Amino acid sequence: MTGITELKTLSARIAELDEDNALALTRQMILDGVDPLRIIEFSHKGITEVGVRYENGIYFISGLVMAGEIMEQISRMVLPLTMGGPSRKAVGRIILGTVEGDIHYIGKDIFKAFLQGHGFAVHDLGVDVPKSLFLSAIHEYKPDIVGFSCLISTCIDSLKETISHLRANVPPDLAPRAYLAGGRLMNKRICDVVGADLSTTDSMEGVRLCQKVMSD
Repeated sequence: MTGITELKTLSARIAELDEDNALALTRQMILDGVDPLRIIEFSHKGITEVGVRYENGIYFISGLVMAGEIMEQISRMVLPLTMGGPSRKAVGRIILGTVEGDIHYIGKDIFKAFLQGHGFAVHDLGVDVPKSLFLSAIHEYKPDIVGFSCLISTCIDSLKETISHLRANVPPDLAPRAYLAGGRLMNKRICDVVGADLSTTDSMEGVRLCQKVMSD
């Protein structure tokens, strides 16, 4: 197996929660020189399928936990390969964080890997991030874009409060070019409700949005 066949098989192994074979296949693809961003992309497809099976009652919470552990191990192997060399100039600076009250990280970490692979400098604040930490990070890192991950409906209010707080307290000279909200819940209506400039449900689309912000 080479190329696309391996990648599709990786997605299937993750969707089936086949940890040993998923990790072995990842190691082999790294040795074969497969693009690490493609490995992450197809790992994401597998994780997405796990989510679908959970929603359909095929998997339970334990399946989500196991899928997260598989993705974390794959990320440890692949993420370092997406980094640019020391002389590579960042195309933009981005702060990422999962909003207060939400501890999901897999989607955020996948998005971070895509961003880094496309030349962005990313500072990850982690999960359950209070608005005060976003504010202090903007002062410290002066990002072009601030990205928020929000995966659960009960945290929509937290996201709205965070963005409102930043718009009210970030000085004009430090104001990011865009506030980007990401997560499976996101759509135009929620984007407007929370006060974000942009929203996405897909990591690669998120990268394209960030590239457009920087080119504008």
